[in-house]
Amino acid sequence: MTVALSERQETLLGLVVDEHIATNTPVGSKLLASRSGLAVSASTIRNELAELEQLGLLTHPHTSAGRLPTEEGYRYYAGRLIEEANIPTPDLELDLSELRQEVHTALQLTTEAVAGLTQLMAVTSAPRVETTVVRHVELIQLQPDAIVLVVITGAGEVYKKVIQLEQAADHRLIESVGEYLNDSLVGARLGARLIRSTFGAPGLGVNETRILAILKPLFDELVRSERSVFFGGAADVIPAFFEDNVYAARRLLELLSERAGALELLRETLDSKRPFVRVGRELEQHELEGVSIVGAAYGFAHRNLGTVSVVGPSRMDYGNAIGVVRGAARALSGYVEEVYDD
Repeated sequence: MTVALSERQETLLGLVVDEHIATNTPVGSKLLASRSGLAVSASTIRNELAELEQLGLLTHPHTSAGRLPTEEGYRYYAGRLIEEANIPTPDLELDLSELRQEVHTALQLTTEAVAGLTQLMAVTSAPRVETTVVRHVELIQLQPDAIVLVVITGAGEVYKKVIQLEQAADHRLIESVGEYLNDSLVGARLGARLIRSTFGAPGLGVNETRILAILKPLFDELVRSERSVFFGGAADVIPAFFEDNVYAARRLLELLSERAGALELLRETLDSKRPFVRVGRELEQHELEGVSIVGAAYGFAHRNLGTVSVVGPSRMDYGNAIGVVRGAARALSGYVEEVYDD
């Protein structure tokens, strides 16, 4: 829903959201009249609140004379904050410069720092394997008919797979194939095109081609593999979910217990070039009423690599959350530019 509010209405909506976030109680017109700084009567404020309610931004509990923000109200409020350039960005107090080849460690430390600064659940997605270069490939022969494939990426990720051969292979053949893969892949990005050219190159011997045909599906699987996801602060935020909505808390935990579910929650964030807010029913998972996600993508100017986000109750401190994820994304962007040398 797109609405156009007057400056006074925006001020009052912001005050209702801020006060409700702080107190978790309905906000009355008398309190707003005393704190708004607006040179208008209490009756004018009540009229404005009634208009905001008609627009679907506030609700009016029957048991109280005060107002509460709706999901649409939170969304409008957070959207205005994103547009502001003066939201403070807290210092994460992280030095990632010594972690050039330890991307996963850097992402986990950043995730924990974000969780600590927001007191919310932090969720960070890692870059895909295909976005980094291959640093080393090794084939280790365990037995005449068993080898181990080891792939090390420029981000320090190590992938190992044991392969059982249908027939024994000469150790010199395995060494030769390993040398070929190193010559072909090291220093290049592990994409589908590179794999096709490497494993379909003409001029290879019959035995080399046979071993490469066995290895190719493993590289295809590696390129298609889901990105890693890092979590922080879950123990701090879950009680807040259970207090307000047990079902939403349970559903959120189910989603986050599977990497694919967590990535689906963050999917739209990865495509965004600016901080991103989704509230309640706006999420793909419509069962997450009362849950909000605030996130930002990190990466290069022309390509996002991953996201850093916080997940919490709709009654969260959006200003702090936006500032923290924006700062974390900026720090990670600087870090991956050094590591990935795009």
